[in-house]
Amino acid sequence: MRFILTPELGRLAKWLRILGFDTVYSSQTNFSCLLVEALRDNRIIITRNSRFVNKARVTRLVHVKSDSPTEQLKQVFKELSIKPDAEMMFSRCIICNTELSEIDKPKVKDKVPEYVFNTQEDFLICPCCRRIYWQGTHWGNVTKTLKEIDNGIYS
Repeated sequence: MRFILTPELGRLAKWLRILGFDTVYSSQTNFSCLLVEALRDNRIIITRNSRFVNKARVTRLVHVKSDSPTEQLKQVFKELSIKPDAEMMFSRCIICNTELSEIDKPKVKDKVPEYVFNTQEDFLICPCCRRIYWQGTHWGNVTKTLKEIDNGIYS
C-alpha cells in the first residue's frame, strides 16, 4: 500500500515509513497537483485538511482527525483495514522513503558511534541519503506502540 501525505502530517509520514509503508510526504498544498501525484503513483491521500475531503472523488482519501500520530495510525489502519507487518518494520529510510539495504559491519565502523558498533551486528543503509540504521532501543519503542495500537483496533 502506498501513501501520499499532506504537509501537516510529517510525524505520521515518519511512522508509516518506520512501519515499512511507501510514504511520500508532499509539500503540495494545491489539491489538484496532489491528486495528480496520487493518481499517477497509485497512492492513497492522507490529510488533516478538511478542504480536500469533498474534492477526492476519483481517488482514496483518509481524513485523519487527531493531532496524535498514534491515534492517526489507529484511524488509518482501521479505515483501510490494514495491519502493520513486523517483517517490514525499518525497511525504509525515514528521511527519504528509499528501501534500505544491508551493509557489512566493517563498512560502518567510522560511521556509527563506537558503542553502537561494538554492541550491534546488523546494519542497514539508505542507498540514497546514506543514513545508517541498526536495531536500537527505538525498535522496542515502536513494537510497544504497535501493541497499543493493535489492542485499540483489532481486539
